Amino acid sequence: RFHYLSKDDDAKRLSTAFDSVTLYGEDPNPRPDIYGKVGESGVSICSLDDMKKLYSGFDLSAPNTSVSMTINGPAPMILAFYFNTAIDQNLEKKSNELGRDLKPEEVDEVKAFTLQQVRGTVQADILKEDQAQNTCIFSLEFSLKLMGDVQEYFCQNKIKNYYAVSISGYHIAEAGANPITQLALTLSNGFTLVEYYLSRGLNIDEFAGNLSFFFSNGLDPEYTVIGQVARKVWAITMKERYGANIKSQKLKYHIQTSGRSLHAQEIDFNDIRTTLQAFLALSDNCNSLHTNAYDEAITTPTEESVRRAMAIQMIINKEFGLNKTDNPLQGSFIVKELCDLVEEALLSEFEKISDKGGVLGAMESMYQRSKIQEESLYYESLKDTGELPIVGVNTYIADNIDEQMNQEIELSRCSDEEKQEQIKRLRQFQEKNSNKAEVELEKLKKVALSNENVFAQLLETVRYCSLGQITEVLYEVGGKYRRNM
Repeated sequence: RFHYLSKDDDAKRLSTAFDSVTLYGEDPNPRPDIYGKVGESGVSICSLDDMKKLYSGFDLSAPNTSVSMTINGPAPMILAFYFNTAIDQNLEKKSNELGRDLKPEEVDEVKAFTLQQVRGTVQADILKEDQAQNTCIFSLEFSLKLMGDVQEYFCQNKIKNYYAVSISGYHIAEAGANPITQLALTLSNGFTLVEYYLSRGLNIDEFAGNLSFFFSNGLDPEYTVIGQVARKVWAITMKERYGANIKSQKLKYHIQTSGRSLHAQEIDFNDIRTTLQAFLALSDNCNSLHTNAYDEAITTPTEESVRRAMAIQMIINKEFGLNKTDNPLQGSFIVKELCDLVEEALLSEFEKISDKGGVLGAMESMYQRSKIQEESLYYESLKDTGELPIVGVNTYIADNIDEQMNQEIELSRCSDEEKQEQIKRLRQFQEKNSNKAEVELEKLKKVALSNENVFAQLLETVRYCSLGQITEVLYEVGGKYRRNM
């Protein structure tokens, strides 16, 4: 699918979603609670061999290639798989170019070059996982330590083109938060990470460039200005509180159109909603944009629906004349008024979070989760009563709606053969590396126990160990996640 979608584009922009087995740091397994989820709603990646197969045919070090990965709890391990895939591509290329095996110093040069060239983003936002999405696997303290280790490694090795975290509001919005809450919780999480990285002794201008943000765009009016308000508040804070330079003051963010706004009823109408959301995002100068496929309300997108989703962006960018002007909505009364109102509401929410002991203090009393749940309930009640009109769902319902709901729609599912093949590949990888895996896992455990940089060791460990093997060892050191009650 990556090759199908990007074959006519000079720039390769690949967004990778993982199945829930991978999201929870597990290996594929015949176990009933795991087997059914293998390869569903995303790709199954449990070893370096899997990662190499996934990105086969793409030059991961090319300046026109960028890869984002939606992974959080096991993000350091998945990132280590990815970096090793890029490194091995260049080692093979260099060896073929010279016609011989590389010397140790040449291997180090290629490794350093590769890490400074790769472009993309790993989500790795553990704060919003506790607040909204629920794929935490390690204890919160250990998860933050792993995030700090990744960022420290980035600073030490001058990795500037890859974003070590995507501070995400999207999942907060999808869980039910309104636009103001999405913005407030996301920015407050961002400032919390800044404080944590500073406490690790990192320099603000060394790591701020590796931070990126991720918001949802719905149809509420506040979404018209979510980006510019976020950029204003971030820039002022970074400059006046942290003394950051101009580059560090620039907030870079990705927009994905709202999955919550997609409906199974009148499914073709979803493209209309997505088009409006995409135009708002582009008008607000997002750095990158993902348009959802209309059938994501019920299934993993098909090739046909994904092509239509991409066409929405293309038509706005290539055909829609108004969008050829930067900031086409800027300066209108409603946009300026919305900016003031959203900023005021945002700062008010910051005060409430501060009163509860900051982000981490508020999380102890489940403030963020409770707020999201209350707003979700309010939204659903408005939808159920019809006070919030949704065309084709609770108003202007088609006469043949029952016929529509019963029609055959192509569903994308992982077959039993594909699940079995993935389990077979895992076992082959583990058998191939059985002699080295135990030694490498012991090294990793020792590094973690001595409070050294775990990510630096992971880059070696993942060459011989599977995702599940690594997760189990790190559970022994960092503990499993338990939600505050």
